[in-house]
Amino acid sequence: MTALPERTERKLGLVIDLDTCVGCHACVISCKGWNTENYGAPLSDMDAYGADPVGTFLNRVHSYEIEPEGGGCAQIVHFPKSCLHCEDAPCVTVCPTGASYKRAEDGIVLVNEDACIGCGLCAWACPYGAREMDQAAGVMKKCTLCVDRIYNENLEEVDRVPACVRTCPAGARHFGDLGDPDSAVSQLVAERGGFDLMPEQGTRPVNKYLPPRPRDRLDGGPAPSAPTRQPHDASGFFAWLDRALEKI
Repeated sequence: MTALPERTERKLGLVIDLDTCVGCHACVISCKGWNTENYGAPLSDMDAYGADPVGTFLNRVHSYEIEPEGGGCAQIVHFPKSCLHCEDAPCVTVCPTGASYKRAEDGIVLVNEDACIGCGLCAWACPYGAREMDQAAGVMKKCTLCVDRIYNENLEEVDRVPACVRTCPAGARHFGDLGDPDSAVSQLVAERGGFDLMPEQGTRPVNKYLPPRPRDRLDGGPAPSAPTRQPHDASGFFAWLDRALEKI
């Protein structure tokens, strides 16, 4: 089995604003394109133009219509989901070949495709469904945080971010070091009440989500305050979120 590093020098990850995301899927397309044309083996599609197309995607967007429990306007929440690069990543510790590993220098979780035997244990261990078996390649695939972009000095500095972040037209995706409390992403999480996805799993995900802001009430009353998640909070928006993700 693969060991996790005792600590990482940085905690690179994403902050996703659920209030700003418009569900356009630009991040999905850019992720598919970049990871098919550049790092590792291409992300395959099976019977892409047939009656039952199946493909490998490292980032997906789920959309839900919700109505606040305390009243107010119903709203659509678009929920992007990919690998969360967890500090206690169970996908790493179950890997029998060491193909799945977490880097000590930046905390990114990667897969060595040459060592992967496609056993699927990492997919079973991941509570977020962030691993995908590439049927053509016979190996597990996952978000790499575009490791081949963020350190590529041949690119302009503005492009040294994950493809999904660079592409997002709404500015809903942010990238940086969440281990640095003074970084822009850490300050954003603190200001907006950013939360972990399914914290009860104990994986300590690096990626954070910013909750959607409540919309104005139809009856003209004041809008409820924005939700903030407390430890083991199981009410309101977060209770709905946990229930929705259990069905994915």
